[in-house]
Amino acid sequence: MRMIDEQYLGTPFYGSRNMTTWLRAQGEVINRKRVQRLLRTMGIEAIYPRPRTSIPSPEHRVFPYLLRNLPVTRPDQVWCSDITYVPMPRGFMYLVAVMDWYSRHVLSWRLSNTLEGSFCCEALEAALSQGTPQIFNTDQGSQFTSESFTSLLAARGIQISMDGRGRALDNVFIERLWRSVKYESIYLHGYATVPQLQAGLEHYFHFYSHERFHQGLSNRRPIEVYQSAG
Repeated sequence: MRMIDEQYLGTPFYGSRNMTTWLRAQGEVINRKRVQRLLRTMGIEAIYPRPRTSIPSPEHRVFPYLLRNLPVTRPDQVWCSDITYVPMPRGFMYLVAVMDWYSRHVLSWRLSNTLEGSFCCEALEAALSQGTPQIFNTDQGSQFTSESFTSLLAARGIQISMDGRGRALDNVFIERLWRSVKYESIYLHGYATVPQLQAGLEHYFHFYSHERFHQGLSNRRPIEVYQSAG
């Protein structure tokens, strides 16, 4: 699962067939059915290049994608959120983050050992305590299409945007965040316990927003760009 997770970061378009071929090329004795089971456990959809969390709740509305050709020119214009799988030496966790699209500032994040939606709502409420975006973008996951999540946005008059199914790069900046947090923190340190992971992520997200210079921001830090609003 760790190998699959690392490879998926580089090739999010790999389904179960390509992932099985790649694993065999690494010397693993594995069949496609087992790879499909592992992908489901990790929350990665084996057919579409989006996590399994992009499957909407059937009773909930799916919103249109509002960011195509939209110039994003200021902080709090667009926020985005996503969930990723976090491998650990024994078991795994899921991580959700809320990011300001323009500045790349991570407003909030939460860990969970299940894909139930409550941890996403907690992250959203923590972010909304700091500001209000014009548009909030996610994938079509059941956590994000649920009434409990969308009602928090609707109550603030926030427009809801959702990626097209199978479009791994609609939420491109948070996809880049996952690569950074995994290669610069999770894979590097190999946190053995959930408290260690929690502490490590607290340190990393502060570093990412307050200390790390970003070439895409003209070598400024995300918090500088975010606080430049107004």
